[in-house]
Amino acid sequence: MSTTSPAPTTTAVPAFEAHDIVKHFDGVHALSGAHLSVREGEIHALLGENGAGKSTMVKVLTGIYAPDGGRILRNGEEVTFANVRVANRAGIVALYQELSIIPSISVAENIMLGERTPSRGGLVQWAALRSRAKEQLDRLNQKIPLKMLAGDLSPVQQTMVAFARALANDARVLILDEPTASLTDTEIKDLFTVLRSLRAQGVAIVYVSHRLEEVFELCDRLTIMRNGETMLTKDVADSNIDEVISTMVGRAAGDLYPDRGTATSTVALSVTGLDGRKVKDVTFTAHKGEVLGIGGLAGSGRSELLRILAGAQKHTAGTIAVGDVALPSSPGVARALDAGIALVPEERRSQGVILSASIRDNIALANIGAVSSAGLVSGGRISDITKRGMSDLQVKARSSRQPVGELSGGNQQKVVLAKMLARNPKVLLMDEPTRGIDVGTKAEIYRLIRALAATGTTVIAVSSELPELIGMSDRILIMHEGQISGEAMSAEADEEMLLAYCYGKTA
Repeated sequence: MSTTSPAPTTTAVPAFEAHDIVKHFDGVHALSGAHLSVREGEIHALLGENGAGKSTMVKVLTGIYAPDGGRILRNGEEVTFANVRVANRAGIVALYQELSIIPSISVAENIMLGERTPSRGGLVQWAALRSRAKEQLDRLNQKIPLKMLAGDLSPVQQTMVAFARALANDARVLILDEPTASLTDTEIKDLFTVLRSLRAQGVAIVYVSHRLEEVFELCDRLTIMRNGETMLTKDVADSNIDEVISTMVGRAAGDLYPDRGTATSTVALSVTGLDGRKVKDVTFTAHKGEVLGIGGLAGSGRSELLRILAGAQKHTAGTIAVGDVALPSSPGVARALDAGIALVPEERRSQGVILSASIRDNIALANIGAVSSAGLVSGGRISDITKRGMSDLQVKARSSRQPVGELSGGNQQKVVLAKMLARNPKVLLMDEPTRGIDVGTKAEIYRLIRALAATGTTVIAVSSELPELIGMSDRILIMHEGQISGEAMSAEADEEMLLAYCYGKTA
């Protein structure tokens, strides 16, 4: 991606400012004198690790939380937002990863939600409603059928409908939380075109993202937060990715990956002639203490391979053995877990945790055998394994009884890991272990992976990021169309070689 950005439009008075914002929960300071200033007609990146205070800052700016100290200014005038509706009326709108799209009503109705419905004699004037909705889509240069159900739209189309609704509510400050998380590369390009168009219309955009390449392609200025404080604000053109990372995490970017070298010659897992829906004749071994990375393009079979190994998906041929013990054909998750194979899935929110349940309940549910005897669950045992897991993984939470859905993405991932590590697996499978996680938490995950390997655990990790595969793994397998197309020791691998394998070519 390009690392240049157009110069921001400067104005005498910022569109939106926050000065010396303080917010604490149960005595813990989430924000300590944080500040942010956004100009009209600029895209401003808000960056920081999970837990740095970004989400709290956004919630203060949009009326979800009342600050315990500090001032918020709109066009130079101090304002107080009692709730989200008041913030919206002031033109401040936030769009989150989980878009508030109602799938069972039309595009036009979704766009006009919150606006006064045009009616006559108690009857909705549908032509007028659709005309107003079309005006907002036209501002975004989008041709989305107004009568289509919103649930039938693609992810990027749903995002555009959410943008159109914000514009219909006269949003002048738009706060976007990880807007590209579920989009393809082509959809991201389309989104960037729309965001640049909104910038040209004078909309101030706050762009919250962990994808630093996007920030340097799209944004004009950036603000970095750490531990609830604002560390840096500067023009993107005057910064670089290494500076951003070191400011976010308080250490050099090159320190993300721990040293390798824990692999032994003892075979921990052997797979022979494995077939599934996509996987075809896959054979490999993984060793005790080894971190084995698996890469490949989307649809290459890499995630299916992990599901088969974990017993979550049946296989039609081939054998799987943990050490010298062969697993029965399609053993199921319970038998695979008993054999020592545990999976941390890619979709942690839908497959890895129960968001409404507490941290301790999530960990306990995956370890019923360890926390119960004679059919009785021991609260003391639950407390012990929860305390140990939260300490070992440095989970940031108010207490073990906090619902997992209230945690940051990185801490949710740590809870998934904690519940699986409590089982002391011989083989830990991890599908995209750092997706949606900031660079600081990524470094923690990498150190944890290497620490597990040092104790003899075999870690098999799928990743879409080639630099991550090279940095965290001892050895790398690349899949193409369901088969292993290449293998390399990480110390000898480079991105060009791995990408060639991803496309079924030899380096």
